[in-house]
Amino acid sequence: MSLTYAIGDIHGSLHMLRPLLGRCRDHAAGRPMTLVFLGDYIDRGPDSAGVVRAVMALEARMPGGVIALKGNHEAVALEVIDGTSDQDFWLTQGGEETLQSYGVDSARALPPEHVQWMRSRPLWHDDGRRFFVHAGIRPGKPLDAQREHDLIWIREPFLSDPRDHGRLIVHGHTPVGTAAPDLRGNRLNVDTGAVYGGALTAAVFDDTQTNPIAFFQAGRAAGA
Repeated sequence: MSLTYAIGDIHGSLHMLRPLLGRCRDHAAGRPMTLVFLGDYIDRGPDSAGVVRAVMALEARMPGGVIALKGNHEAVALEVIDGTSDQDFWLTQGGEETLQSYGVDSARALPPEHVQWMRSRPLWHDDGRRFFVHAGIRPGKPLDAQREHDLIWIREPFLSDPRDHGRLIVHGHTPVGTAAPDLRGNRLNVDTGAVYGGALTAAVFDDTQTNPIAFFQAGRAAGA
């Protein structure tokens, strides 16, 4: 049986990511496993640099077993680097903490290998039952015709749309405001506000059903 662990917005919270990954490895107990990260590795939290290094290292150790999606915070940082967005705006959205974690004073001074890694992130992952994405989808539009802006930024009308999207949409981006992930009939939000005093959450899936079989958490809301 193959297992998939979908991990919500980390935002520099390496101190939560490490124990959560340990919980996932212990649960898998040697069985085939895939880690799907839903984006937003950087900004706001204390160790964006450490989170990016950790996920890159996991990719190297688990070829084909790590899918790290792009979030809107990676997209904004790249826009600043490319000169299409203002660094001052990014700094107010958590970019200042990211620069501090790298020990630099501008986005263009970030390590080139980390910048290239952020550029190369996929926008979605479809396993046949679930569609994993950072923010959500544009309702009524085919999954293979979604726009990048919606995939990494959308909230409404996606969050309130009750329609069947053809897959369970597994996403983050919008903190749920509660300790528990928000599971609906057509979507699952696993952003439980790790950087806002909540927990970092992993939803556990297997190949016997569409909905998660368990949730694991690390952080204040999880008592760890």
